[in-house]
Amino acid sequence: MGADARAVSAKLFDKEINEFSVDSRSVKAGELFFALSQKDYARAGFNGTFDDAHQYIKDAFGKGAIAAVARAERVKGDPALLALKDRLLLVEDVIAALQTLAHRVYQAWGKPVVGITGSAGKTTAKELTAHLLEQNGRRVLKSERNYNNGLGLPLSVLRMVSEGRTPEQFDIAVLEMGMSSPTNEIQRLTRITPPDIGVELMIAPVHLEHLGSIENIVAAKAELIEGLKPNGIAVLNADDKLVIGMRDKHQGRTVTFGIDNPADVAAKEIDTSNLGLIKFRLQTTLGESDATLPMSGRHNLMNALAAAAVATCLGVRPAEIGAALGSATPPRMRGEVLAFAAGFRVVDDSYNSNPRSLLNMVRTIAEAKTNLKRRLVIAGEMLELGPEEAALHREAGREIAGAGIDSLWGVRGLAAEIVAGAKEAGLTDAIFFGSSDEAARVIVDEIREGDLVLVKGSRGVATDKIVKALRERFPLAEQ
Repeated sequence: MGADARAVSAKLFDKEINEFSVDSRSVKAGELFFALSQKDYARAGFNGTFDDAHQYIKDAFGKGAIAAVARAERVKGDPALLALKDRLLLVEDVIAALQTLAHRVYQAWGKPVVGITGSAGKTTAKELTAHLLEQNGRRVLKSERNYNNGLGLPLSVLRMVSEGRTPEQFDIAVLEMGMSSPTNEIQRLTRITPPDIGVELMIAPVHLEHLGSIENIVAAKAELIEGLKPNGIAVLNADDKLVIGMRDKHQGRTVTFGIDNPADVAAKEIDTSNLGLIKFRLQTTLGESDATLPMSGRHNLMNALAAAAVATCLGVRPAEIGAALGSATPPRMRGEVLAFAAGFRVVDDSYNSNPRSLLNMVRTIAEAKTNLKRRLVIAGEMLELGPEEAALHREAGREIAGAGIDSLWGVRGLAAEIVAGAKEAGLTDAIFFGSSDEAARVIVDEIREGDLVLVKGSRGVATDKIVKALRERFPLAEQ
């Protein structure tokens, strides 16, 4: 951290760090607080404008933080911060310091890393991969929630040395690696924890507002494969031509997964007739087995195949994979099927949305073979789609109309284009709401027995408020 660190009180180094934090609002006793500033964010490739957390250092100390990592040039000349200098670790760049610390923990640990990226499905694939490996005896460190950027990944790695844990307690790490701008974000993540296995799920037109073109998205995602260790394994989606084209990005082994095209790990004899349950025949290079996935949608089946491909690379037999998949659960707000006592069901996929993932879920509820009176799609605005965003929303509406849906509600902003596209394609029962709050107020009175409702939208649209309103008004059915 540099010579400035020597100015810190010697007593400070007798204290044990319990945890690491970048948010002064959630600091607890015994934590080391990293005071991030706009210069740190900019150098690390983050989009947007952020608060200078140096102004919250005193608050963090008041909550029990034992020390703070601060930018040296920011502290210099600031009397309030200089008064706290004996508890400050001064560095040139606070995010770089956080990442360097995580990299050194990784180096000392030295065990395998699975890196997972893709335009959608990262968190589900990460959870499924970790679940398969844990069910087969591995002690897994995994990304918390969707911690997949230049802050989240190092914080996930530092969990190895937080709250009394030690690196020796983990056999493998399964880490999401995301990006949202053309600033080599994934390349930086692979330098913190070079992957032994890199998983590419799919490419879709997301973050176009910052990346500009699908070609730029492909190049950004391919940084994971380019960042593999020399003997690393690339796990690629055989059904996505943009992903399978990455096989030339490294010299090591490639393992493929897919449904439509020939693949090393594949699903055959697929049965999706029961909502929330997929039965299939799992085929791998180590053999075959029947498998059941308690989730909905082709996209979740593909995520399960990606996880199965990782497990296969690590020698897990297909029967063991099939058994472990049967006890998997979807992450919250990512395809949860909620059955209500009043006789309707809701598919809560409200965490995020893009055109491909929206249409995947629409097809899922359209194909569900169950006693239904109405299939209703509540589709929120999809953010960060770039200059073609209006056209992408309108085309999504047309495709929804052709999928066999009875009703469509669009929520906020460009979701008006989804509604317009659906009406153009002949769906007369299509309504626009200006906000999730407005839609939530209406749904609790309009929902009825026999309805199957999909709720989906970009995170900023907060379509989860619609699900919350239903859960507050109606009890869930007993399991």
